[in-house]
Amino acid sequence: MADVDPTALESTESAETPAPEPESPTARRRAGAATGMVALTVGALGVVFGDIGTSPLYALHTVFTAGDHEVRPTQAAVYGVISLVFWAITLIVSIKMVVLIMRADNDGEGGIMALIALVQSIVLRRASAKAALVALGILGASLFYGDGMITPAISVLSAVEGLKVVTPSLDSLVVPITVAILAVLFAIQRLGTGAVGGLFGPIMSVWFAVLAISGLRQVADHPGILRAASPTYGIDFLLDHGSIAFVALGGVVLTVTGAEALYADMGHFGPRHIRRAWFAIVCPALILNYMGQGALILDTPQAVDNPFFLLVPHWSRIPMVVLATAATIIASQAVISGAFSVTRQAVQLGFLPRLRVLHTSGSIEGQVYVPAVNWGLFAAVIGLVVGFGSSAHLASAYGIAVTGTLAIDTLLFFVVVRFLWRKPLWLVLAGAALFLTIDLTFFAANLTKVLHGGWFPLLVGLIAFGVLSTWQQGRETVTRNRTELEGPLRHFVENIRTLEPPVYRPPRTGVFLNANIETTPLALRANVEHNHTVHENVVIVSVQTLKVPHVPERDRVRIDDLGYRDDGINHVTAYYGFQDNVDVPRTVRVAAKRLEGDIDLANVSYFLSRMTIVPTSAPGMARWRKKLFVAIARNAASPVAYFGLPDDGTVVMGSNVEL
Repeated sequence: MADVDPTALESTESAETPAPEPESPTARRRAGAATGMVALTVGALGVVFGDIGTSPLYALHTVFTAGDHEVRPTQAAVYGVISLVFWAITLIVSIKMVVLIMRADNDGEGGIMALIALVQSIVLRRASAKAALVALGILGASLFYGDGMITPAISVLSAVEGLKVVTPSLDSLVVPITVAILAVLFAIQRLGTGAVGGLFGPIMSVWFAVLAISGLRQVADHPGILRAASPTYGIDFLLDHGSIAFVALGGVVLTVTGAEALYADMGHFGPRHIRRAWFAIVCPALILNYMGQGALILDTPQAVDNPFFLLVPHWSRIPMVVLATAATIIASQAVISGAFSVTRQAVQLGFLPRLRVLHTSGSIEGQVYVPAVNWGLFAAVIGLVVGFGSSAHLASAYGIAVTGTLAIDTLLFFVVVRFLWRKPLWLVLAGAALFLTIDLTFFAANLTKVLHGGWFPLLVGLIAFGVLSTWQQGRETVTRNRTELEGPLRHFVENIRTLEPPVYRPPRTGVFLNANIETTPLALRANVEHNHTVHENVVIVSVQTLKVPHVPERDRVRIDDLGYRDDGINHVTAYYGFQDNVDVPRTVRVAAKRLEGDIDLANVSYFLSRMTIVPTSAPGMARWRKKLFVAIARNAASPVAYFGLPDDGTVVMGSNVEL
């Protein structure tokens, strides 16, 4: 059994209640336009491109050292690999993510949770089809957590490994230094990420400039490498090298890790600034660096041991290690912040119970810190660093989660294109076939890594999927059973008027929270049944989280007098976006002037209904999933903090609900 607040169980989205018009994302960003195009573009560099921008540290090194150096640094292999890298970046990132998928925004926000929200808004003939698509989206979000654990480990580890290029005797210090850097990184998360764009943007600008310059030096000495931009070299490599080419694809995919971040971080800077930064700065710098590394390997085949650091002169390698470490910390920061954001959206959309979410910025709503996620990631990342010991070994675990998420993004996007945007079927099928073929080919190539560490992100994804799907299904069952206990709200109000003797109406304001707008809060019903009491002014608040990121305060509340204007009982529906901070006391103050009766804001008591969930043998869920649901519910965050309620003014009343 587990005690839990019912509002933590019910998805607070409403399909029946008409949603207020959300504020335009363009209007929200207009206030910040004075900062200028350049400032926003540089800020995007510091938040959006850290992951994909640090891939040159380990991608080509992984391709040519995977297995027993199966991909030999011959001219045909180098040209073929660089061609595959060029076209992977072009097709997956530039065309699919930046040009196409970023068009599928949910009121300006992106990421796989935004795609799930868009799919939920589609009307399909079969409810099972939509349920399957949502489940697929949940799987994609689950795989993101596996990616989020590996990225900080492999990024920081690969940067610190530059010390071995400078002085091989420092090899034994690589893992301890990496662990120390990561410990500091996760410890400071509670301070917030408000300075990420402003502080890290200039650093990443220097990083991409160095990538471009170091690559350009080698390209200038060996301009023939530019021929690798022709797709024929990549196709010939795939046809001529067979299984070896398949192994190479498992490393090539590392060049597009972080592509999901371009989409997920769209709401922070807007698609225009992300596209500008990508096409003007990031993409050219990455292509030049990869081609420079290819030219170096052609000239010096031994450079496959660490082509990135060997690309720069010996005198600059120590500064390059420092800069690379800073860049990988930024890359890790972006992924960690993304995990916080995905978790918060999952809570708001009803796929997770309430967790403790701290807002770290008074002006930027999306900047949050989730302690449980932070320390869970930290433990996993440190375990990966110590367990695998090198970026080469970690690369064997990297890629499965990335390619799985990219394939799911593609599928959900083209569902939106067909059923929400009403584009022609032939166009949808052609686009989906092209990009799914690419995504699934990379995914299949990475399946060879399962036995060499790739099992880890898959295991993490399966565990996360089990938690998310179990919570969703269990929440629906408990909500249905609780609704039967609560009974219709309007019927309850009518009964109050006819009770004999009349109920006592103490001169205070009672605010009762209830997830369902049609039913009676259990705490209100219990107060009448046990105390024969109803406050002089009763405000029943139902929080509805809409499938948009933000709801302006002017559209925050909708008021219903429940059929009578003389009984002091009101219902308030409070609308929030899935990235808004829920603050019930503030919402009550906003609604007070429009409520019937004289609302005494100085004497308000808040009431919560606390349920004890009792697992039963009823069909619908496996016993192990019921036990998992109860365990998750037991660890849900306090509703008092979640709804912004005062500790000394909140009363909790309980009852049993079967699962």
